[in-house]
Amino acid sequence: MTQEELDALMNSDLDSDDTLESETMAKVETQSDETQEEKIEDVKVADYRPNPNLAWPPPPPSQEHKVVHQLDDVTKDSEQKATEMMEKLENINNFFADSESLIADINKILDKNIEIFTKLNEKFPNVESFCEALETNKKAKKITSDIVDHLQGGQDEVMMAMDAMQYQDIHRQKIERVINVMRALSRYMSSLFEGKIDDRKRVGSAVHIEGDSTAEVVSNDDIEALIASLGQK
Repeated sequence: MTQEELDALMNSDLDSDDTLESETMAKVETQSDETQEEKIEDVKVADYRPNPNLAWPPPPPSQEHKVVHQLDDVTKDSEQKATEMMEKLENINNFFADSESLIADINKILDKNIEIFTKLNEKFPNVESFCEALETNKKAKKITSDIVDHLQGGQDEVMMAMDAMQYQDIHRQKIERVINVMRALSRYMSSLFEGKIDDRKRVGSAVHIEGDSTAEVVSNDDIEALIASLGQK
């Protein structure tokens, strides 16, 4: 075999190796580009553990950490609970009003008893039972008057609580304003960084660039081992 034939054979082998290496790396990069986003997100969600002593990294954008979702849940739940609370306060106020109405009916009976025992006591002053019954009804009348005062005080407290609950609606409106601003900023940023090329069709970024200080690069030995393993299949 002449020197020229030997050189041609070696060049052919090198070209074949370069072609195989290029095809292999292209295949690996294509597969990596297709699943890179999903894999990164899965790893972040799976490996993330909250640590109150660390401010970084922030939690991954999973369902339970998405900010707008959380704020929407807050406004929805707070509005629902506020409505339930207003209904409870209204029911309590109605109980107070019904109790006051029942006390008014009792007062009518007591007034009638006081009128009767007053006449009996005047006609029969020596009968002690009439005098005792008159005093008992008068004391009961005073007690019912105190009960009415407490019921009216309870109604006033309920009304003040209902007024205080109105601030919840103001808080909900403020949160909704924040949500709308955040969504507007999100749409603006998405539009600002929008590209003409689909991200899945973009060329993968270089693992190592001259000047980088990272050690996580693919060495020639790793590439040769990969090519050798593919050649054995």
